[in-house]
Amino acid sequence: MDLRELCDFDSLRNEAERLVIDELERQLDELDRAPREPETILDIAALALNHVPPFYNVSLLGKLYASAINETDYAQKVRKAVREAIRKVLSNP
Repeated sequence: MDLRELCDFDSLRNEAERLVIDELERQLDELDRAPREPETILDIAALALNHVPPFYNVSLLGKLYASAINETDYAQKVRKAVREAIRKVLSNP
């Protein structure tokens, strides 16, 4: 059985990526001297993503749930992971 023919794996999304990027943008906007180099920003995003559990969804219900996650424990983990990643990457350029 070829699962790639049976299932649309492109619809499988890790919402952690979107949440981390959105939070990273918010936190960088608050910094006086925010990095503008794509490599630095990508390093921060990758480090933050490595410190939050994946959050996959595939259905409309999963997408709706993911959009309502702002005030949950998961959102707090994302905020903390992004804050720590910014601190770590900017202190070790």
